[in-house]
Amino acid sequence: MANDPNIPTETIAETENFTAWLSKEPDGETVYHLEIGQVTLHFFREEWEEVLALIEAAGAAYKQP
Repeated sequence: MANDPNIPTETIAETENFTAWLSKEPDGETVYHLEIGQVTLHFFREEWEEVLALIEAAGAAYKQP
C-alpha cells in the first residue's frame, strides 16, 4: 500500500493474491488501487466505476465449462 503515512488508506477487499484499496489524496481526490501480483493499477473514481462494470460484465458472461 501507500508509503506516505500522511495519506489515509483503506483496504476495500483482498484475497490471497490480490488487494483492492483506496487512498485519500491531499487534494481531496480518492484514488482506487488494484494490486495484482507485482503490478498496481491506479484509478480515479470514474475509471474505477468503469473497471467495476467491466469485471461485473465479464463475470456475468463467463460460463464455466
